[in-house]
Amino acid sequence: MALNPFFLQGSSSEQRLVQELINEQLKMYGVDVTYIPRKIVNRDTILNEIETSKFDDNYTIEAYVNTYEGYSGAGDILTKFGMSLKDELTITISKERFDDYIATFLSGEDTDEIILSSRPREGDLVYFPLGQRLFEVKFVEHEDPFYQLGKNYVYQLKCELFEYEDEVIDTSIEEVDTQIKEEGYITTLQVIGIGETALSSAVINDGYVRKIFLNNDGSGFTSTPIVQFDDSPVSGGTATAVAITTSIAGVRSVKEIVMTDAGFGYTTVPLISIYSGGGTGAAATCLIETTDQGVVSFAVNDSGSGYPVPPTVTIDVPSAGAVATATTGVGGTVTSLTLTNPGTAYTTAPSVTLSTPASGINTATATATIGTGGTVTALTITDAGSGYGSNPTVTISNDDSIKSTETASARAEVSEGNVVTAIRIINPGIGYTVAPTVTIADPPLISGSGAFQFNELITGSKSGTTARVKNWDAITNTLKISYVDGVFTDGETIVGAASSATYAVDFHTNDDVYDKYTDNDSIETEADLIVDFTESNPFGNY
Repeated sequence: MALNPFFLQGSSSEQRLVQELINEQLKMYGVDVTYIPRKIVNRDTILNEIETSKFDDNYTIEAYVNTYEGYSGAGDILTKFGMSLKDELTITISKERFDDYIATFLSGEDTDEIILSSRPREGDLVYFPLGQRLFEVKFVEHEDPFYQLGKNYVYQLKCELFEYEDEVIDTSIEEVDTQIKEEGYITTLQVIGIGETALSSAVINDGYVRKIFLNNDGSGFTSTPIVQFDDSPVSGGTATAVAITTSIAGVRSVKEIVMTDAGFGYTTVPLISIYSGGGTGAAATCLIETTDQGVVSFAVNDSGSGYPVPPTVTIDVPSAGAVATATTGVGGTVTSLTLTNPGTAYTTAPSVTLSTPASGINTATATATIGTGGTVTALTITDAGSGYGSNPTVTISNDDSIKSTETASARAEVSEGNVVTAIRIINPGIGYTVAPTVTIADPPLISGSGAFQFNELITGSKSGTTARVKNWDAITNTLKISYVDGVFTDGETIVGAASSATYAVDFHTNDDVYDKYTDNDSIETEADLIVDFTESNPFGNY
C-alpha cells in the first residue's frame, strides 16, 4: 500500500531548513579546519598502487569535533621502537558546504590526480589547528544521521594521526607546512657560498729524485708511516715524501709514496727508509736525474677557498722547441737562417721546413745540427730555393719522439676548511729550462646565489640527483632535503627549480629520521653491539 500523500516525509523546504540549521550550528559550535586533498603523482601501473602523492591545495571549512572529550583511539603506546601515537579524531562537516566550496574546485582538477571529487575521500588530510596536528581521513560516514526527512546533510570524517612518508606537502599555509619540515628521512647538505681560485708557482732544478718505486707495501700499519731520504746531497736540498696507505681485507698497507719536494743537487741515488706507523716490511727505492731539470717543488701562493674536493693541477709543458727566421736575397733565394731560440732536450736533429714560395717555383730546404745539452747549434741551407717574394716561415720539428722531455704532473690537497694546503709531486717531469706556469682549477662555484624555497625541487649538475627542500639556513649554508632520488656528489652544483638558487655541495650526511618519539636507529645500533648476525653466528659455526 502506498504512503499517505498528505505527509511528504520531508519536503524540499523542510530539508533546506534542516541543512541551514546544521550549517548555522557548525558555524557556532565548530572549529575551522583545513581540508587538504591528496593528489596522485606516480602510480604503479601493474599493482595500481600509489607510489607518490602530494598535498598542495587547501580549503578552510567549519567542522564539529565529535570527540570533544579528547582524542580517541589507542592513544600513546610504548613499543620496542619508542613511543607510538595512535590518536584518532572524528569531525562532522556540512555536506552542502563541501559540495559548494570544495567539490566544485576538485571537479576541475586532472582526473589522473583526483580520483573522486564528489565527497571527502579516504587518504585526504585534515589540519586540526587546536592541536596543531595533521590527521589522515581513514573513513567517511555519509549516512549518520540516517536520512532525516529523506536526506543526508553531513559527512563524518574518522581520522587518524597522519604518518608522514615523504609525501610532498606544500599548502602555502606556513602553520601547516611547518608541521612536516622536520619529519621523515632528511639529508643534510652543507653547501659553499663563496669560492676563490688558488694560486701556485713551481721551482725547477737538476739532480732531483726523478721517480720513487714502491718495492714492498708492508702490512700491519695502524697509522701513516714516515718516509725519509737518508742521504742528503752534498750541495742542494733533501727530497721529502709522504706515504699514502690503504686497507684491504682488514690489512693496512702502503698504497703509494708521493713527493712533497723532489730535492736537488743529488749525484748519487739516496736510500729511502719507511718506519713508524706500527707496520713492517714497507720498502722503496728511487731514480735521480742529474742532467736535465724538472719541477722539484711547488709553493701555494694563495690557498683559495670553496674547494670541497681537490682541484685539478695543470703544469705547462717543458720549454718549446727551437725557433729560427729566414732571410732572402736577389732572385728570391734564401740567403741565411738565424736561430732565435736553440731549444733544448733534443736527442736527434729535428727536421727543418721552409714555407713554399708564392710563385711555387722551388721550395728551399735546410738541416739542423744539435750539440751539448740537446740544443740546435746550427742550421744549414741545402737548397736556397727561388721565387720568394718575402722571407719564408721556418718551422723546426718539436715532436716528443726526438726530445727527452716529459711534462710534470701534480695533485692538490685540501683541508676541511676547503682551501688548498699543499701540492704533491706525482711526476717532476724533465727538460724544463724555465719554471713552468702552474694552474689550479677554479672551485666548483665562485659565488653562490639565491635562497632555496621550501618544497622546491633541486637538481645536481653532475649526478642528476633530485630532492625536495625541507629547510634552508642562509647563515650556516645548511640545506635540509628529503625525497632524494639518487646520490649527490661532493663538489657538484645544485640548482633550485623555483628559486634558481645555485650553490656547490661541500659534503652531505646520511639520511636521518627526525622523530622525537621513535629511536629506531639508535635502538638498532645498540642491539648490534649485543648480537649481530650480519657478521657471524654467535651460536655455532654456520
